[in-house]
Amino acid sequence: MISGLLDAFDGHAARYFNQSTKFGAMLDQLTDRCGTMCLLVTLSYFYPRYMFLFQLSMTIDIACHWIYLHTSLLQGKTSHKFIDLSENPIMRIYYTSRPILFFMCAGNEAFYAALYLLHFTEGPTVAGLGLFRAVCYVSAPVAIVKSLISLLHGYVACKNLGVVDVKEREALRSKSQ
Repeated sequence: MISGLLDAFDGHAARYFNQSTKFGAMLDQLTDRCGTMCLLVTLSYFYPRYMFLFQLSMTIDIACHWIYLHTSLLQGKTSHKFIDLSENPIMRIYYTSRPILFFMCAGNEAFYAALYLLHFTEGPTVAGLGLFRAVCYVSAPVAIVKSLISLLHGYVACKNLGVVDVKEREALRSKSQ
């Protein structure tokens, strides 16, 4: 949770001080993916019965974010968060509404953090239910929706990459004529 807050803070600071770079964007995505992957590997160890789901989550997260970020850079975008307003409406809302983006990221992190903590303790009891279990129940739908949005990232990126390929081939054809 602390890493998520620091991640949000450093991104905000970089934008505020006009220090955003493509390297920073790539490094940010890379550290996010690596941190999440390490946590999911640990959860696979704690909950071997759900290992396949954790592996699936890792694969979706890494593959879809990588191709989305890479395609954004190939399109000349300075950030993967800058989207064409005519693009997919879900992606438009996801990236243009800071509260929604924050809610989705925080909910996803809360789910995995609560699963981690739940391995050790239920936490304090609230209304007859352990706090960490309650957080899991409440945040699980957010984590599922976030994975679906990651799949949408991958789909949009693949479509956009196809457009990049077509434009490059057309440019090569017109050069050779």
